[in-house]
Amino acid sequence: MCNRYVAPNELEMERLFHIGRANPVPWPRTIFPRSPGPFIRRARDDAGYSRELAVGQWGLIPWFAKEPRLKFSTNNARSEELEAKATFRDPWRRGQRCIIPALTFDEPNWETGKNQWWTFRRTDGEPWGLAGLWNIWTDRSTGEVHESYTMLTINADEHPLMSRMHKPDPKLPPDQQDKRSVIPLERGDWDQWLAGTTADANALLRLAPVNVFDARPAGEIA
Repeated sequence: MCNRYVAPNELEMERLFHIGRANPVPWPRTIFPRSPGPFIRRARDDAGYSRELAVGQWGLIPWFAKEPRLKFSTNNARSEELEAKATFRDPWRRGQRCIIPALTFDEPNWETGKNQWWTFRRTDGEPWGLAGLWNIWTDRSTGEVHESYTMLTINADEHPLMSRMHKPDPKLPPDQQDKRSVIPLERGDWDQWLAGTTADANALLRLAPVNVFDARPAGEIA
């Protein structure tokens, strides 16, 4: 599961996604769970199709929440459970998909027996566009509206690189660890992810090839 990444600034977002200046609330450069972070979605007020920048809590707030700060983690969502899990089912069915821009993201590597953070960039130098879902939750007591989002993950037990990340469970065999990977979306797939059908989106829920990743222990990437 991803729990830390570095977000682009607003100018980088405008260049990358061809969106106009939206003057959203600011976000920190390094994003942690429950931090505010930027994401790109299909514009809510456009009857046609365009993209817009939104900022919300990294950790999706589901419809049944009693308060915006949850006692359980929702910053990652298993893509295999989107149809069944109450937290993510409605945003998935409504097509509330988003792209989460990241200059880098970090994952823990336990091959030495202790955690060593690794940093992941794209080999082409472009920012990542990671698959996500967004939601809007309104506090019934105050009327305050909260934007939020989650980052999708997929099983990576067979991936040569991503299967090396995260602490292994000694009780499980190597092929049943359920190691996870984020889901990078290629630039040519962004519109399909944001505006396509559920079937179109399902077709993009896949692991990225190894040659997309520039991954090294944190500190080795300038």
